[in-house]
Amino acid sequence: MPEASAREIWKATWKTRHKKQQIVIGTLLMLAVVIVMPHFFNAIQKRNGKLLDDWLLAIIPPRNVSIAIFAIIWAMIVLAIARAMKDPSMYITYCWTYVFVTIARLTCISFVPLDPPTGLIQLTDPITGIFYGNSVITKDLFFSGHTATLTLICLCLKKKNDQIVATVATVAVAFLLLVQHIHYTIDILAAPVFVNVFYRATRYFLFRNNKVNHDQRKSFRAME
Repeated sequence: MPEASAREIWKATWKTRHKKQQIVIGTLLMLAVVIVMPHFFNAIQKRNGKLLDDWLLAIIPPRNVSIAIFAIIWAMIVLAIARAMKDPSMYITYCWTYVFVTIARLTCISFVPLDPPTGLIQLTDPITGIFYGNSVITKDLFFSGHTATLTLICLCLKKKNDQIVATVATVAVAFLLLVQHIHYTIDILAAPVFVNVFYRATRYFLFRNNKVNHDQRKSFRAME
């Protein structure tokens, strides 16, 4: 039997009412978050924060590794898009989890005002500049958005080899962010924790009906 094309898969998904709602509402929420982010980051950049004493950063000489950081990040984004084209549930999961993780991140940044680490070298990337209103933002610290993005991609990917590649990419970017002194160590370590919590919660609430229906079908078959 021939494999269904991406168009056929999405067409079939679109015909399912609750999945259609999840895609539309999730996409709109994600766009709303993206629109709000530049205004938020410009506001927090104007406030004073606390400078942390980070012993690990103190022993790492700062270097500009922006090209390596964004090459890895955008390679993983391309991979995620390629996989999501044939797996709408992956897009739905990523979309909704991204919204909740971002809201959590903006909340944490609001309540944990930090000044950038000593020796910080500004990241330069014309594409992600849209999220920052094309301004120099250095106080979006706790927790790391770059690490969170890659962690979420890693969790959403389903093929084992993809997961291995994504894990290596996440660890590499986390290390490079420290090399460039973009984040404190705690920012990097906290990101996967937050993402894992919201990923699991999102999966449960989005797809709990699927599990209920599956369990019901198993019960009916057992009674036959």
